[in-house]
Order: sequence, then structure tokens, then C-alpha cells
Amino acid sequence: MLVWLFAYALFAFSVIAVAPLPADAISPEASEGSARGGVVTADQSPLASRLKDAVAHHRRGDLAQALAGYDAILALDPGFFDALHLKGVIAAQQGRNDEAVSLMRRALAVMPDHAGAHGNLGNLLLRLGRAEEALASFDALITRQPDNAGALGARAAALHMLGRLDEAVAAWDRALALDAGNAAAWYNRGNALQALGRAKDALASHDKAVALRPGDVEAIYGQGNALQALGYVAEAVARYDAVLALKDDHAEAHSSRGNALQRLGRLDEALQGHERAVALKPASVDALYNRGAALVAAGRLDEALRSYDRALALKPDHAAALSGRGTALRDLGQLDAALASYDRALKLAPGDPDIWSNRGILLQGLLRLEESIASYDRAIALNPDHVGAQWNRANALLLSGDFERGWPAYEWRWRSRPAGAADRWFGDQPVKGRHIFLRAEQGLGDTIQFARYAPLLEANGAKVTLAVQPPLRRLLVTLAPGLEVVAGREGGIDLGCPLLSLPLIFGTTLDTIPAPPRYLAAEEDRVAAWRARLPPDSKRRIGLVWSGNPKHRNDRNRSMPLSTLEPLLDLDAHFVSLQKDVPERDAETIERLKLMRARDELRDFTDTAALIEALDLVITVDTSIAHLAGALGKPVWILLPFSPDWRWLIGRDDSPWYPSARLFRQSAPGDWAGVVERVHSALSRGEFGRAP
Repeated sequence: MLVWLFAYALFAFSVIAVAPLPADAISPEASEGSARGGVVTADQSPLASRLKDAVAHHRRGDLAQALAGYDAILALDPGFFDALHLKGVIAAQQGRNDEAVSLMRRALAVMPDHAGAHGNLGNLLLRLGRAEEALASFDALITRQPDNAGALGARAAALHMLGRLDEAVAAWDRALALDAGNAAAWYNRGNALQALGRAKDALASHDKAVALRPGDVEAIYGQGNALQALGYVAEAVARYDAVLALKDDHAEAHSSRGNALQRLGRLDEALQGHERAVALKPASVDALYNRGAALVAAGRLDEALRSYDRALALKPDHAAALSGRGTALRDLGQLDAALASYDRALKLAPGDPDIWSNRGILLQGLLRLEESIASYDRAIALNPDHVGAQWNRANALLLSGDFERGWPAYEWRWRSRPAGAADRWFGDQPVKGRHIFLRAEQGLGDTIQFARYAPLLEANGAKVTLAVQPPLRRLLVTLAPGLEVVAGREGGIDLGCPLLSLPLIFGTTLDTIPAPPRYLAAEEDRVAAWRARLPPDSKRRIGLVWSGNPKHRNDRNRSMPLSTLEPLLDLDAHFVSLQKDVPERDAETIERLKLMRARDELRDFTDTAALIEALDLVITVDTSIAHLAGALGKPVWILLPFSPDWRWLIGRDDSPWYPSARLFRQSAPGDWAGVVERVHSALSRGEFGRAP
């Protein structure tokens, strides 16, 4: 008899292969004692009793005796249907699959209308991954038994394996119309809907399966995957926890739970889940892939690369693992190898927008901006709602100086983060006499850079409240007389707007960037206090920053070890660390160099501004200190990676945002030594301002 197949589908979160068929999916019960011309009885043939005995052995699990019986029958009659068919069933049960397929096909050549044999052959072919042939067998069965719900379900499984997902859903619907109480059918239907991206419908289908069979771990797991796809990540974790409470060795649940925890920012727990999944299934390509992605997020790139390589050793054509490997190589600075990995992935999956988007990021890192934008465009053509591709394209456009297209595209950032106040202002209403609430939305440096637009709104007749991060509030009070600066939202406003939308609203171009020589000021008494603390000799006083926030997504690219700047300290100047938090890797170096440190005196940006004002020059990597020095009008030399953040543009050593800035760029990815050498030369020549 035919039984329902559990066709575990390919999920976005933890891909798992088609499960083995249940033991009775290929069954001796499917043979009805029929030989060449019809039903065999004891009175009609001496072979009938031999068949009866052989089938009895088969049902008891005595396969050797059963096989001997079938062979004896075939020695007398090589075309005896039941013996051919059931010998094929034993071959399948013993893993001799090619022989099993051959025997079942020989049986069907004798009796083409035997539904049970078509079903058993179809189940065997499906187990072997030969879905096209399996589908033909199930179609032959259904032609003879149109209302066989099991056959319709098996056909749906074959269609799913072939990627014909809409047809698979339709086949499950036909099966469920005949047997609405079949939990496995609801579960499998949910998998097909999930693979189609119809997560809401998939969840409803899995809910039905769980209602019919409350302890079904696979259906509960399906609920978790659907919830994760819908963005209900915490609820998904709860479902995975329920699976693991019932079956702690469910590798796929550990892996999918790890992905969900990663989305929740619980990276250590996520990695534990992935490690458990790999321990349970060391040969699971998808568990290895998921672990690799988490290791990339954790910055453990060499380990991530090993995980991807293990996955690809098992499945060289795993496009997602090739793409993930490309990302690990990219972050390791092996850009040419990364591009080759992405290109290999795209040969296998040219319709995958994620890979096109990742390739665009890599090309942007190589400053091949036209190609980068073309790669993002390809991703967007495949999926217009691909937030990553849209957002990365915006950054590439702005980096290239194409503000006309870049600012509108930059609004895509709201699709990946909360939009903030509901009273969003898009510049479509007059501001004169209105109260506008400007809010910080990204890093401290972004707030300093774009706060310059607040006085422009006041000049247009608006009352402005500027909400900023607490460490910036006292400093930004100096932006304009009467400007209200708060560290949180207050009521009584008319319109709200995030700071980084103001360039779009004002139609900012490269030629119209509002760039006053200085728009922030330090407190004079604090400046005097710092000047009194600094050595009173005639040496130039230079502030140094070499490392940014380690949690910044691009920190590996923009920061350097303190030891890289060591050649500068041989110069005849007095160097001061503006680094509030010194990375652990630099603790020994800073003590050895005896670099002056402010330490606890830098309580907020007001203190830092006063110290900068007391210096002659600031040399910094791309951090908030670069923006602070520029906004104070202090000479600032900004050390940039080969592919910088979009605001520094390309191909120039000055900044239209900060007139006092001079830019020193890497000439090749990772070449900080060359940057420091050029800075050393400029200092040796006595240059302390912006580019001459």
C-alpha cells in the first residue's frame, strides 16, 4: 500500500535534504497476488502456494526465505509478475536500488496497469532523487486511481523536488480535499508554500498540521521557519525550543535556531547552536554553511572560511556556500579570490539577488563603482524589494558623487530599521512658523556632520528641536544661538525628520554642500585648561586616533593597530592620544610609546572638543573625531581605507564637507603603511594644514 511521504523541503534558514522514505513506503502489500493474466488461486496454479509462502516470509521480515521463494517461482516462470515485483521490493529494502528499479520495471512490463507497482516504483525513484521518473510513475498510478490521496501526496513530493512548487501546492490541495485530516500533507504543503516565499500561508498550513498532530516535531519546526521568515524571530526561537524539548538531536532546529538568535543579536548562543548542529550532522552542508555565516558575523573569518570549505568539499555546487566563502575572503582582504568565488556562485545561481548584491559590495571595495552599481541593479531587477542591494547601491552612488540619484536611494535605509517618528516630514510642507523635530539616527559622527542643516531650517522660519545622543548634547548647543538641543524626544512638535534625510530635502549637490569653516565651538575655559596641561614647549601638538568603535560593521577596514603609526612618533612633535577607549591589542604598545593619554578627562564631546582646540593638528582614521575636528575648523588629516565611506568620495584629497580636512587614502586595499609614510613626509616638510 502507498503511504504519505514526508518530503522535507528546502528552507531559507536551514536547508535539509529529502528524508528517507518510511520503511513501509515500498511494500509487499501493494502486490495483490496477480500474475500475467489475472488473479492466481491455489486451484489455478502450482505457483500460488509458493507465492503465498514467500509473501508470508516477506511480511514477517524473513527476507532471505522470501527471496528464495520468489527466485524459485521465477526459475519456473521468468515473467511472473508478483515474484518480479516483490523481489524488487526486497532489493529496495536491502539497498540494491538499481536492481530494484530494474525488477519493478520488468514487472510493470508484464502488468502495466498495476497501481501498487507504479506506486512502489515511484516511491523508490523519489528516494533515489530521480524525481522526474518518480513523477511519471505517480501519474501512471493516478490515471488508474484518480482519488488515491496517497498517490496525489507522493506526486506533490516529486513536484516539490523538481522545483515545480505551484504545482506541488495544487497537488497537496487535491490530496487534502480527499483526506483533510492528514497532518503530514498539511506539513508538506506548508513546506512548498514556504519555498514559494508565501510564509504566511505556510504558517497556516503548519498550524493545521500541529493541530492535527500536536507532538509532530517536523510540523513545529515548520512553524518556526515560517515565523522567522515573517520576521517574528523571538516567536520562531520559541518554536525551535519546543522542537528541541521533544527531540534534542534535531540538527536542523539547532541550526535554524542559531540563525534566529543571530538576528536577535545573540551571537554567542547562535554559534553554540550551529556547533551543536554540525556535531550532530558533520556532513550537513547546510549546517556548515549556517555556521560559516555566523562566524563571519562574529569576525572569526578564518574559521568561517574553513566551515565554508568543508561544505563545498561535500557539495561543490552549493551556490550559497560559495557566496558565503566570497564574503569571508572579502573581509579577509583577499578581494580577487572573493570575486572569483562570487562569480562561481553566480554561474550556478544566476537568479540569486543576494549573490549579485554581495558581488556589488566586493566590486565597491575595489572601487569598480560602475560595475558595482550594475551588480546591485541586477539584484534589484531580480528582487525590487531587496533592501540590501538598494541600500548598498545608494552608498555606491553617493561615493561616486552622484547625489542626484544617491540621496533618494539612501531613503531605503528605513526598510531595514525602524522609521522613528510617525510624523515624518519629507520637505513637502512649508516650515515657516512650524516646530520641526530633527533626530539623530546613526553614529555620533553622522550627527555632527548633518547637524549643520538645523540652522538652515531656522533661517527658513522654523523652530527647531535637535535630538542627539547624550554625549553630544552640550557640544551641539554651540551650533546656533537659541537652538534647542535635547537628548531625547519631547512633545509639542509639528513635524519630524531624521538628520540624514535633510540633504535630500535641501537638494544638496557637490556644489551646494553647506560647509562653513567651523560650525561648532569648544568652551574657552576648558580649552585654556587643556593648554595649561600640555607641554609649554614650541613643538607642534598633534592628536592621534587610530581605531574606531569595534562594533562598527566596517571597523576592520577603517581602523589600524597603534603600532602602524609608530613611525610618526620619531618626529619632532608632541603627540596626544584622543582615543578614549584603547583596544586591548594596543595596550602594551601605548605603554611602551609613553603616548600622552587623556583617559577619564574625556567625559563627553565637550571635553574632547576642548582638547582638540588646544592642538595644532588632528590625525585620525574615519571616526567621529574626524567629524568633530572638521566641525571645529581644526586642521584634520583623515586616514582612509582604499574604499572609504561614501561621505569621503573618491579621487580627491580634500572634503567638500570640511574645508579644514586633508585626506590620505590607501593606494591599495590594506596599505596603511603607505598612508603613514605619506603622512610622515608631509609632517617632515612642516605641513600642518589641509592639502596645499
